[in-house]
Amino acid sequence: MLLYAVLMFAVSALFIVLGIMIYRGRTDLIHSYHQRNVKDKASYGRAFGKALFAVACAPLISGIIGLFSDSDLLVIIAVLVLLLGFVLGSCRILAVQRTYNKGLF
Repeated sequence: MLLYAVLMFAVSALFIVLGIMIYRGRTDLIHSYHQRNVKDKASYGRAFGKALFAVACAPLISGIIGLFSDSDLLVIIAVLVLLLGFVLGSCRILAVQRTYNKGLF
């Protein structure tokens, strides 16, 4: 499970770095059709960055659980935390899209 933990930490770090960049105003990292109707790019970038931080928590927590797992039950819990976190984070991104872009596209 060490390899799983390292992979999850790397994925989490990637999402955190992207979240920081978008939070600081690099909304050009988001595809243009996702921000076609956005009026306030600064607020949109901050909200989207926060949503990416929520997505980054899932692999981070799952990796921590995987790092200390010795049983099959903890492995299942780590995977469930990962899936649940990605679903909740994706829902947060969709909420940001609806709020600022008036829809997904």
